[in-house]
Amino acid sequence: MGDQVANSSQWLSSHWFQWETLQSFNWELSVVLYAFYVLPLVILIWFAIDIMKKQSLSIALTDRDIKWSPTSLLRLIPHLIMLLILSLLLLALARPQKTNEKVEQWTEGIDIMMLIDISESMQIEDFKPNRLEAAKDVARKFVLGRFQDRIGLVVFSGEAYSRSPLTTDYDLLNTYIDDIDFNLIEKSGTAIGSALAVGTNRMRESESKSKVMILISDGDNTAGNIDPIIAAELADAYDIKIYTIAIGKEGKVPFGKDFFGRTRYVENTLNETTLREIAKIGNGKFYRVSDNQALEDVFMLIDKYEKAEIKENRFKDTTDFYPIYLKWAIVLFLLWMLLKSTFISNILQD
Repeated sequence: MGDQVANSSQWLSSHWFQWETLQSFNWELSVVLYAFYVLPLVILIWFAIDIMKKQSLSIALTDRDIKWSPTSLLRLIPHLIMLLILSLLLLALARPQKTNEKVEQWTEGIDIMMLIDISESMQIEDFKPNRLEAAKDVARKFVLGRFQDRIGLVVFSGEAYSRSPLTTDYDLLNTYIDDIDFNLIEKSGTAIGSALAVGTNRMRESESKSKVMILISDGDNTAGNIDPIIAAELADAYDIKIYTIAIGKEGKVPFGKDFFGRTRYVENTLNETTLREIAKIGNGKFYRVSDNQALEDVFMLIDKYEKAEIKENRFKDTTDFYPIYLKWAIVLFLLWMLLKSTFISNILQD
């Protein structure tokens, strides 16, 4: 944006000569400020020339009649005023400014639906503190890393239901994530097909150029009346990309405590076939994770893959303050000219 000039009605304020104010400026021609280092030398030369030009008048007086008068110092006032004028001109030439830069960011955004398994097996503690809490933690971080993307949430076990529609209210969405627990759905099992169908239903009317579903589960499809492969094909028909994440270790894994408070271990197996096929149909990727860090790394990868281009406009609002110092210099110059016509400039020097 074009330069603006400081409000002329405020130039009389002493605020412009405070050290804090001078430090706050951006000096467009800061090299001019170095002239202040040679200004004393210029003043000395000026004084020397002025003294040489003065005419001396010999007057015979006794010591008793020679007295110093404080009024003789008045002759220095024009010189001090000229010093101020030169200083003000240097400040004006250095062009003090203040610039406010405004940045507008926008993006077309991506629609993302997260599908989180809350079946009983998500209580297994091979992740800390358990599989579900680990999934919730990375989901929260993923949400906070997005910019103007609409994100929704589906939870499922024996049934599936939409926990949150697509939204850009990330604080509200993270509240929904915080409130996820195993009591939200009473029916047991893992209805992967139903979860995909609910997510697709939420996204089918989306006009976003990029639509993504992220499915997190630790088991095979064991519930629901919708085949997961058919549900994946339906999602693909709506141009929805699907990432699937199989969560959990193979073999013996900790699962709660026994009667004596000792850690109980259960045998865990996971059939990856269905989740791999879903990701293939959905033109996404399949991931198998066995600890918290691996799960976090996968979400970071997805976050990197599914980034919309963020565009920005920058606006610079620059205000010039050199007219303030220039006006002061003009006023003082007029005062200096006035004093040249008064007795002050003709006071005798002892």
